[in-house]
Amino acid sequence: AKRWPVHHWSTLAQALIERGYAVWIFGSPKDAEITRAIAAAVPETLDLGGRTTLLEALDLLSLAPLTVSNDSGLMHVAGAVGSRVIALYGSTPLSMTPPLSAGAQALRIDLPCSPCGKRECPLRHHRCMEDLRPEYVLRQIFGI
Repeated sequence: AKRWPVHHWSTLAQALIERGYAVWIFGSPKDAEITRAIAAAVPETLDLGGRTTLLEALDLLSLAPLTVSNDSGLMHVAGAVGSRVIALYGSTPLSMTPPLSAGAQALRIDLPCSPCGKRECPLRHHRCMEDLRPEYVLRQIFGI
């Protein structure tokens, strides 16, 4: 419920690459299937899913001027090492795990059913993440 859909990540990655950005994809070993799917859709990305230790991810995130992240531990790490963070929120109430760094911005859409706080969408549509379109994230990144 906290994960943005692969097709949205792929669209965002492609748009950033077309603008000249390097895109690194992070995740734990349990996220590797998802990071591989994004990298397969956008081969210009660097898939680091399941390939770094936490310390290595911390070092690499400290080099990133911008991090777009699901609500996750790495989102908090990115903010702590000085990366500007755009945190994507779906079912999790912001009051539970807000991004705490000064450079962090939470992005979510308001729906009558969210935030529900559930791990699985009780309505089976996952609109809180599906309707959070890549265009919204690009507007947040570039201020357009």
